[in-house]
Amino acid sequence: MKLKLNYPFDIIKVENHGKGDTLKKPIVSIIGTPNVGKSTLFNKIVGKKISITEDKPGVTRDRIYADASWLNRKFLLIDTGGLDLKDDDIFKVNIKEQVDLALDMSDVIIFVVDGVEGVSSTDIEAADYLRKSNKKIILAMNKFDSKAANDNYYDFFELGLGTPVRISAEHGTGVGDLLEEVIEGFPIDDEDLEDDSIKVAFIGKPNVGKSSIINNILGESRSIVTNIPGTTRDSIDSKFSRNDEDFIFIDTAGLRKKKKINESVERYSVIRTLTSIERSNVCVLVIDAAEGVSEQDSKIVGYAHDNKKAIIVAVNKWDLIEKDNSTIKKFEREIRFQLPFINYAPIVFISAKTSQRITQLLDTISSVNNNYNHRIKTGVLNDILNRAVLSNQMPSDKGKIGKLYYGTQVAVRPPQFSLSVNDKNLFHFSYIRYLENQIREYFGFEGVPIVISLKNRGEDK
Repeated sequence: MKLKLNYPFDIIKVENHGKGDTLKKPIVSIIGTPNVGKSTLFNKIVGKKISITEDKPGVTRDRIYADASWLNRKFLLIDTGGLDLKDDDIFKVNIKEQVDLALDMSDVIIFVVDGVEGVSSTDIEAADYLRKSNKKIILAMNKFDSKAANDNYYDFFELGLGTPVRISAEHGTGVGDLLEEVIEGFPIDDEDLEDDSIKVAFIGKPNVGKSSIINNILGESRSIVTNIPGTTRDSIDSKFSRNDEDFIFIDTAGLRKKKKINESVERYSVIRTLTSIERSNVCVLVIDAAEGVSEQDSKIVGYAHDNKKAIIVAVNKWDLIEKDNSTIKKFEREIRFQLPFINYAPIVFISAKTSQRITQLLDTISSVNNNYNHRIKTGVLNDILNRAVLSNQMPSDKGKIGKLYYGTQVAVRPPQFSLSVNDKNLFHFSYIRYLENQIREYFGFEGVPIVISLKNRGEDK
């Protein structure tokens, strides 16, 4: 069956919001009515807690993606929000659109039903809806380890989707049997290629436009966007290609102030955002132009800075601001004043709504990522350090003068430098900062933290 490729996903090549025709691996979607255990099954298959799982309908609002494999067959797994075709709630309508996108891209659909609850009218309607996709559908009856589920087993045949596969998503029982049916016909892939995509986490408070920016870049309604703060609860990955570069955009849940975190779902979202920062290369702090920098912005980007991530500040909704010749300079001064610890981060003024400077943002991400991976030759580095020492007298204490023998770059992502000195206790942090600024003056490293460590000569012997 030929797969219709109407939306950019995974390594479907996207050039200037265009559409491509290259899929790398099969796609499997988990679909079902609310609260039947879809996210629990998703987490069990991928082997980690990616989707938020809670005994509350509608917790998973967006598609969630992850690489998965079974018996050397690799595929992309999609978790979707609960499908209810009759509910006209704003989120349920959007979820149906997201499910439609997942259906259109999928090779295989796992339709999850609740064995304990038995066949519902919603299950019947959903089964009829899924059959129209003409995709391979596998019926998974969850919670089979309950007596009630066994009593209800034969009722699920009336859905017309073949023999139900009995599973317990929570305990993992029967999941192997399910996956054997899923991967039937999938190609064996023994290669374990390293993913060199640029991983970009969009971070910030709720409702600053993180999802809208990604949707603008992708050219599709990838994340649910409404005017209600906090509609992205999970961190959602989207893949995108441009100018022979592959990106993974991570749309994170907006971090709220702790006193506003009243539900455990929100607590999970905070953890999800911090985890997204940790697995990214570049973090884009999205600030609402109308609100300016807040204390929460400082905390969010501070976590990225502490984790030594490359950082860009994107001031969104710039189209809503009345401007004169000095407006941008005033905003930049305020951001630098409020966030002095990331003075290396470039600032881009954008509008997801009008696409203003979105291309510039992408160019900046590419440039910053290159800086994050840049390595300086040892000879060139020492020329710069020697000039710096000649221009600024070395520190001293009680007649003992500091000496800098040589420096080497020992790592990238971020760039890390090790300096061999006679006594590292003589080097105040202000002189180390001076050396850092000299390195930046010659090599840029815009958007990138620099790590400098000192070692007394002979310590590494």
